[in-house]
Amino acid sequence: MANSNPKIRYTQLFINNEFVNSVSGKKFPTVNPATEKPIIEISEADKADVELAVSAAKKAFARGSEWRKMEPSQRGRLMIKLADLMKRDIEHLANLESLDNGKAYEDSVFDINCAIDTFHYYAGWADKIHGNTIPSDCGFFTMTRKEPVGVVGQIIPWNYPILMLAWKWGPALAAGCTIVLKPAEQTPLTALEMAALAKEAGFPAGVINVVPGYGPTAGAAIAQHNDINKVAFTGSTEVGHKIMEYAAKTNLKRVGLELGGKSPLVVFDDCDLDEAVEIAHNAIFANHGQNCCAGSRTYVQAGIYDAFVKKAADMAKARKVGNPFVAGTQQGPQVDKDMFEKVLRMIESGKKEGATCSAGGARFGTQGYFVQPTVFSNVSDNMTIAREEIFGPVQTILKFNTLDEVIDRANNTKYGLAAGCITKNIDQALTFAQAVEAGSVWINCYDAVVPQAPFGGFKQSGTGRELGEDSLKEYIEVKTISIKVQSKN
Repeated sequence: MANSNPKIRYTQLFINNEFVNSVSGKKFPTVNPATEKPIIEISEADKADVELAVSAAKKAFARGSEWRKMEPSQRGRLMIKLADLMKRDIEHLANLESLDNGKAYEDSVFDINCAIDTFHYYAGWADKIHGNTIPSDCGFFTMTRKEPVGVVGQIIPWNYPILMLAWKWGPALAAGCTIVLKPAEQTPLTALEMAALAKEAGFPAGVINVVPGYGPTAGAAIAQHNDINKVAFTGSTEVGHKIMEYAAKTNLKRVGLELGGKSPLVVFDDCDLDEAVEIAHNAIFANHGQNCCAGSRTYVQAGIYDAFVKKAADMAKARKVGNPFVAGTQQGPQVDKDMFEKVLRMIESGKKEGATCSAGGARFGTQGYFVQPTVFSNVSDNMTIAREEIFGPVQTILKFNTLDEVIDRANNTKYGLAAGCITKNIDQALTFAQAVEAGSVWINCYDAVVPQAPFGGFKQSGTGRELGEDSLKEYIEVKTISIKVQSKN
C-alpha cells in the first residue's frame, strides 16, 4: 500500500555488517523531489570510510574466510533468501523508493519485482560457473578454473536505485566477490535498507558494504583504490571517462561502464499507427524520461509524420503528472533541482533553435521538480535536443524518408546504447537491426530488458555488459592450469 511517510530505519554507513557513523561525522540531506524538502540526513562517506569498507571486504575475501569457503550452492541460497526478504518488505521498499526518487509507487513496485527476478536469475548461476578441459600438446593435461576477481567497487545511479543495485550485486555475489557499493547521493535510502536485508539473509560480515556519499569524494576513492580489483559504474559518460582515468592511474583495475545514450526509435510507415505512438510514448516518458536507453530520438517516416505527431502530442497531454503516491499517477518529479533545471534549459533550447513545441514545454505546477510531458516536432539532427541526452520527459520527433537514410542518421552519434524500430516488414527490421550501432535493438517493442540477456553499449555508451551470462564474465578471472602427464591415452 502506498504511504508517503514510510519509516526510515537506516541513515548510517553499512560496513562489516554494522551500521556506523562516518569517520568525519558529516551528514548530507536527501530531498523529496515532489516537495523540494529534506527527508532526512544521511551519514556521508569519504575516503576514510571507503578505506574501512575496502578493508572489511578484503578480509571477507581472504583465503580461508567464511565467504571463500562457502559452497557455491549456499551462495545461491543466500541470494534467494535476500530475494524472499525483498518480497516480504516490498511495500516498504517501494514507499522508500518513491519518496526518495519521485517515481510513481506502482513503478517502484514493478522495479523491485524486476530486482527480485534478477537475484533469482543469478542465484541459479552460483554453482554453474564452469571451467573447461583443453586438449593440449606436449603431454599436458590442461584445464581452466574460473575465480572471482576479489573486492569490487560498485557505483550506481539514482534513476533505478534498487534495480541498479540488483544488477550489480547479482553477478558479483554469484561469482563470489565482495562488494563496496556507493549509491547515488540523491537516493541512498533503499540501498541502506537492502544492506540490512543482506545481513538478515545471512551474508557474512564484509561481503556487502554500502557507503553513501558524493562522487568526487566517496566515488573517486572507490575508483582509485588499489585494493579494489574491479569497478562497475552506471551513470554519465562524462564521469565514465574519469572512472577509466582513475583506474589507469592506479592499479589498472577492471572497469565496467554503462553510460549515456541518445537512442533512436524508428517508425516506418507500414506500422499500426496507434500501436507505434504508444510504444514511442512509453519509450521516452517511462520513468519521467530518466532512462539511459530511452528512445529519445523518434524518427518517423514522412508519409505518416503529421498524423503521428498529432497523436503523440495528444497522448503526452493526457499523461497524468503529480503525486507519486496517488493511484494512477504516471509521472512524478525529476529527481532533483539540477536535473529539473537542465530539462527546462533543454526545452528552451529546442524552442530557440526552431523546433515546434507540440505539447508541454514548461514546468508543471508550482512546487516540486515536475516537468510537463513535452513533445517537439520539426526537429533536425543538428539541434541540441536531438544531439544531447536530456534525461527528462521530452520527445523529439524527426522526419525521414528511406531506410538507408535513417540508418546513417541513427548512427550519427557518439552513443550506442539502444535502438528500436517499428515495422511489419521483416527484411526492413533485420536490415536495421544489423546496421544500427547499438548494444540492444528492439523490434516492435522497446526497453525489453530481462535478466537473461546482456545489456550494454557501443561507442561512448560504455564498456562491458550487465545482465545475462556476459555480466558474470565481468567479475571472473580465468586461470589456466596445466599438469604434466607421463603418457598419453
